[in-house]
Amino acid sequence: MALPNREGQSVPNVTFPTRQNNQWVNVTTDEIFKGKTVVVFSLPGAFTPTCSSTHLPRYNELAPVFFENGVDEIVCMSVNDTFVMNEWAADQEADNVRLIPDGNGEFSEGMGMLVNKEDLGFGMRSWRYSMLVKDGVIEKMFIEPEVPGDPFEVSDADTMLSYINPNAKHPSVATVFSKDGCPFCAKAKSMLEDANIHYEEIKVSHSGVTSRTLRAVANAGTVPQIFIDGEYVGGSEELEAYLAKK
Repeated sequence: MALPNREGQSVPNVTFPTRQNNQWVNVTTDEIFKGKTVVVFSLPGAFTPTCSSTHLPRYNELAPVFFENGVDEIVCMSVNDTFVMNEWAADQEADNVRLIPDGNGEFSEGMGMLVNKEDLGFGMRSWRYSMLVKDGVIEKMFIEPEVPGDPFEVSDADTMLSYINPNAKHPSVATVFSKDGCPFCAKAKSMLEDANIHYEEIKVSHSGVTSRTLRAVANAGTVPQIFIDGEYVGGSEELEAYLAKK
């Protein structure tokens, strides 16, 4: 039987028991959705490979663009208990996403998305999908195709953002290899900040990421070495020239 597309219908009325600051707090669907524009993506389980490596991090990364385009909140839903979801949130890049534990599967069942994954030892879990909800009413759903395994083709963050605004500009992201006390590294980070480019910083030291690692990645032994959107830029001077062309 085909999974239902519930566009134009209201989300199920459910209360989620959550654990916040060592206290039990009941969160209702009214509190999540009423009077707000919310993007929801639901997945089979916390800590599972696709969910951790791609699905959640990309929604978190694109969250500022979603917010600029009228979305009030991004919610990740999974049939896991609140303790598992809290641990997953702490383990993931999820500062911009609200993780909701559908521990009893009530929301997923009400959506018609509760599926049997006993073959994986999971029991009943949510099928992977995403949706745009406005004031509790589902405007758009992206449901993964019903094929064996765990397809991940249409419920991703980029597809949802393209639906909301096809012309939305995706933010650039950078990786900076640096060392403590390096003035050129400080200059490079300052330039990235001025250009409103978010970056992660990887410290090069005698342990962990070493100069040998840096040579393998960037074919260079000096810092900083900068990559933007996966493209190798170079050091601080090359970064300055790169940004001047933007």
